[in-house]
Amino acid sequence: MQEQNVKNHPQMVPGFHYVTFGAIFALLGGSINYLLRATPENKYLASLLVLTAMTFVLIAWYARSFPLKAQDRAIRAEESLRYYIMTGKALPSELRIGQIIALRFASDAEYLALLNRAIKENLSSKDIKLAIQNWKADYHRV
Repeated sequence: MQEQNVKNHPQMVPGFHYVTFGAIFALLGGSINYLLRATPENKYLASLLVLTAMTFVLIAWYARSFPLKAQDRAIRAEESLRYYIMTGKALPSELRIGQIIALRFASDAEYLALLNRAIKENLSSKDIKLAIQNWKADYHRV
């Protein structure tokens, strides 16, 4: 596996992000088109097709968002422990979850300074990631 950095750390799973979502949106578009062109006797079937496609959109969306929320909670706990070990204090409440996730990639040597800068300057997660000098890879986040 190549060394992880700010440019290559996002992970895209082509089968899920492109094929599955593409197929679902094609189904949704096709079913809406079918509904608009359906004869009165086919309106019920066409409506069911649109409802099915919309259900697939929701299932795919939540299949992605629920695990990410759980992962975010785990990262918050990891970073809270990391901060506590380094300082003996609780993680500052001023940090947003996006900032905490971005700080996860900072090495221990630059973590505290970057964390304080993130609070003071209200850095975005992108700004935090760009400011990291020694990238701490996370190969388990998807």
